[in-house]
Amino acid sequence: MSSPGSVRGIVVAHGAMAQGMVDAVRRIAGDAADALEAISNEGKSTAQLKEDVETVAGGDPVIVFVDLQAGSCGMAALSACRDGGACRVVVCGVNLPMLLAFVFATDLPLDEAVVRVIERGRGAITQPRSAS
Repeated sequence: MSSPGSVRGIVVAHGAMAQGMVDAVRRIAGDAADALEAISNEGKSTAQLKEDVETVAGGDPVIVFVDLQAGSCGMAALSACRDGGACRVVVCGVNLPMLLAFVFATDLPLDEAVVRVIERGRGAITQPRSAS
């Protein structure tokens, strides 16, 4: 778990995607990945997902990363963050570079961490030229 007062991250996604992404971050970034927790929507209603997000978030500043904004994960996260006040933010379209940027930005204020992860996530979407 991250230190008190630092920004934490929750990855909420369909099936095993959330845990897979957190595991990948852990393999790359080591202990820095302790700032992330995974929640799967497997067998859960939107209301149950919302409750899971609220429980994991507690009163800490949190970025909730979701795979799809319009899916059950996105709806649950948006509801939990709206009800949780200004210390919770949802970021949709999670990708691995975004999560890696996050684990090294947990000491930043929440609004700065959000800007950093979104910029990194967008910047990672490219179409490399072939080597031919």
